[in-house]
Amino acid sequence: MDHEQPNFFAGPYIERRAEEREDPQWIDAARADPATLYVIGQGTAQLVHHGPEPHVALLANGAPLLTGVEPASLVLLGWFHGARCVFADLPLGTQLALPAGTALEELRPLATVLTAEEAGLLAYTRALAVWRARHRHCGVCGALTAPTHAGHCLRCSNPACGQEYFPRIDPAIIVLVSDGERALLGRQASWPARRYSTIAGFVEPGESLEDAVAREVAEETGVAVTQVRYHSSQPWPFPSSVMLGFQAHADVGAAVRVGRELEDARWFTRAQITSGEVLAPPSQSISWRLIENWLQGSG
Repeated sequence: MDHEQPNFFAGPYIERRAEEREDPQWIDAARADPATLYVIGQGTAQLVHHGPEPHVALLANGAPLLTGVEPASLVLLGWFHGARCVFADLPLGTQLALPAGTALEELRPLATVLTAEEAGLLAYTRALAVWRARHRHCGVCGALTAPTHAGHCLRCSNPACGQEYFPRIDPAIIVLVSDGERALLGRQASWPARRYSTIAGFVEPGESLEDAVAREVAEETGVAVTQVRYHSSQPWPFPSSVMLGFQAHADVGAAVRVGRELEDARWFTRAQITSGEVLAPPSQSISWRLIENWLQGSG
């Protein structure tokens, strides 16, 4: 397995050009540029073209849907395929006249049909939309916030406060535990029948990533792990996480004790997984990449 290959939702799909966020006239520049493209969102849904192969509906300046959009609703994403790309975060509850052949759709079911670059672009905008919706008011004094830095900072409007809020992500570990010949997988009650996946959980304050791996595996399965090794990471915008993938070792014959968060957890051989006895996680997930890596004999 090539560890340089980016996970789904990740990779160099966009040039962020963070220095451009410092230009106070960035909106004027975007509106004056005939090549500027706009990703449209409302809540956590985003505008896509229907058809046999759905794709992101990128609008240009002059599109009727952009008429009257408030500057505070715009966020500079970067340059996508060489074109300036802006996120238009339209207010919830507003009736929109959508272009023919388009609809506002949620990303999760689209992820299996979009190209990796378009999925990454929508993951980026979805995470920003969630952050903006959750920081409309200052957490210190309660005043309204207003966007700065091309939409990548929300600043308290109270001059006596002035607190700044930047996009936040929630770190979560996800780990493939193996005793050499078997992998430890668990399932949640809400998942489809036979679906099992790697162990995962959020990192707690004052905890290293390695400590979080050991704690989560112990809490959910009762298994003690050693040799915790980093594998790769994946943005996960449901709603705003980054999954930090690891491999870890457990003693042969380690007993499994299912914790309160899982319906079941058990050891599986490679043959059990490849035979279809287990319904694997989606191929777009880092969980599948960790499993696939182990199936190929690495880790």
